[in-house]
Amino acid sequence: MKLSVVTPAFNEAENLPALYTRVAAAMATLGVDWEWLIVDDHSRDDTFGVIAALARQDGRVRGIRLARNSGSHVAITCALHHAAGDAAVMMAADLQDPPETIRAMLEQWRNGAHIVWAVRRERPGEQAHASFAAVYYWMMRRVVGMTEMPERGADFFLVDRAVLTAFRGFPERNASVLALITSLGFRQASIEYDKQERVAGRSGWTLARKIKLVADSLIGYSALPIRLCSYAGVALAALAAAVGVAGLVFLPELSGGLLLLLGVILGLGGVQLLAIGVLGEYLWRTLDEARRRPLYVVEATAGLTGSGAITRVE
Repeated sequence: MKLSVVTPAFNEAENLPALYTRVAAAMATLGVDWEWLIVDDHSRDDTFGVIAALARQDGRVRGIRLARNSGSHVAITCALHHAAGDAAVMMAADLQDPPETIRAMLEQWRNGAHIVWAVRRERPGEQAHASFAAVYYWMMRRVVGMTEMPERGADFFLVDRAVLTAFRGFPERNASVLALITSLGFRQASIEYDKQERVAGRSGWTLARKIKLVADSLIGYSALPIRLCSYAGVALAALAAAVGVAGLVFLPELSGGLLLLLGVILGLGGVQLLAIGVLGEYLWRTLDEARRRPLYVVEATAGLTGSGAITRVE
């Protein structure tokens, strides 16, 4: 068998050499053929130079540099599209996901699981990220209805070749990779591990990217936001009628009636703008899918045969 280890990287020049040493050592104990595919998400440092040097040093290392910064989920998608193994393990570049955990993931895969989630027991030094993750995964399980998704979340996972093939048939441009893989079905299993502290550098997981992930996950897999707007419209219409009647009965003075009227107008206007915004999010994603623009554009490759200049993903 051949195992693909895939890693998105953004400004990880300091971490990649140490991670390569750990990956190579872990793979040596497993007795499997392997490759390490790193997708540089248009880093501002020398990440791709480090990848190219590692590729010259070890033919099992391959690299792809995206032409612009597209976010970790696009980088992961690119890596999974190019993984050549019988199974692929998605692992972060910051040394927070121990490569030694891959042994336990392979055992679950060999026992018949198509998808193996590595679920975090601990998340040291990341209280803010942990709080966001807890809310996000609760939302995905309880609101969206993806009960198969691990309760504490998992961004370190293994997928079988059958899952990779199915994944390539979903060329969505605004999707959470984890949610998409979960929604595919297949036999899923999980193991637990302790997430490590970041060795060097800073996370590129900004608040804006977190908000986009929440929006993509809700809009991509649920009609709940539109339904909530409808419910709010009905509720506020009823409230406006009740307030109007109450104003006429209890506040017959002109000034009181004007204040009530102003409040009703502002409330209804706010809900209307909110509803338009939610519909706009759905419509924008529909337009984005209809235009069929490339999900990513490759700027350069390292250790890959052929031109590697893939500019469109069907």
